[in-house]
Amino acid sequence: MTDKPMSTKKPPSSWRPRTLAVRGGTHRSENQETSEALYLTSGYAYDSAEQAWARFKGEDIGFQYSRFGNPTVSMFEERMALLEGMPVARGTATGMAAVTTAMLCHLRAGDHVVAAKALFGSCRYVVEELLPRYGIETTLVDGPDLKSWERSVRPTTKSFFLETPSNPTLDLVDLEGVCKIAHAHGARVVVDNVFATPILQRPSEFGADVVVYSATKHIDGQGRCLGGVVLCDEKFLADHLQMFIRNTGPSLSPFNAWVLLKSLETLELRVREHCRSAALIADFLAEQKGVTKVIYPSRRDHAQYALAQKQMSAGGSIIAFEIAGGREEAFRVENALRLVDISNNLGDSKSLITHPATTTHWRLTPEARAELGISDGLLRLSVGLEDAEDLKADLSQALAVLR
Repeated sequence: MTDKPMSTKKPPSSWRPRTLAVRGGTHRSENQETSEALYLTSGYAYDSAEQAWARFKGEDIGFQYSRFGNPTVSMFEERMALLEGMPVARGTATGMAAVTTAMLCHLRAGDHVVAAKALFGSCRYVVEELLPRYGIETTLVDGPDLKSWERSVRPTTKSFFLETPSNPTLDLVDLEGVCKIAHAHGARVVVDNVFATPILQRPSEFGADVVVYSATKHIDGQGRCLGGVVLCDEKFLADHLQMFIRNTGPSLSPFNAWVLLKSLETLELRVREHCRSAALIADFLAEQKGVTKVIYPSRRDHAQYALAQKQMSAGGSIIAFEIAGGREEAFRVENALRLVDISNNLGDSKSLITHPATTTHWRLTPEARAELGISDGLLRLSVGLEDAEDLKADLSQALAVLR
């Protein structure tokens, strides 16, 4: 039995993502509210001592404690599962809580993990430093190179972990190819899909077993709250995930779940507009003096353009571009911006820019950054919902400092 009741009103299978993002998982109380109800409660009362006993034994479906089940959080989870096309989802307090939970809930001392080198800085920490503390061995590989995944498999390999596109250099990993290798050796594939969102890419369609998100990014999309989510099948939930969340408590707050629910209603509309503007701005940047490289998945000069066309329906909201002159000149460009904010967040309605070598990936050694292509001149731009022409004008006047 589950720890909580799920909505009994299942959406028609014909509903498309935009409809699911508005209607999926909605569970109304007897008041028939049109906006999802916000249940700010830590605990729940029982009709009798017998019912409490039955619920803890799993013989009576219902909520027990908001650390591992809450009506508002449940609606967010069900809507995310429908949107992602996966059986179940569980919310977490942050995106990194989702990553850590997805890995630790099923790994044991003596297990081995193969992970792509190109990861968000905190994800690299989990793979390189946290997992080994618990006796879990790890190997980092060149994500785009399928042979490197195959060569790194051991008899003890239990999990592959990757993000595609990667942060910040937008490397792509062949999801179908990696999943085939992992499954041939009995390993699970965990994919961080935060850059693509479920609107542009659904990893389960290529064979991924577990998908994680920082809901803080595009899912909220307006820089308001933290959140994360882990999506998987019923067996992984029952065997690993639910008990881990129940007893370790990386729980999503009901208020944040409510904010994220309301944000999902506009997710597709926002992501499509992000992509439209990002494509225009990537082309614009490629023509500017002082910009030596532009990396954007839907540009034909991207090294994995063909794979991007296969896996993603658009290029996403993130652009990486390199400034001639290294860190000093990159800082000058950032500091000259008037509209775009300097911030290490992404997926916001406001355009944000950061210098990965000194922010998100500063803890890596210079050698590790160089291996990943994170030069001192690299900037990561998260394109927001402002008018693209205003963003071009701001970037143009900022780049003028290089001339």
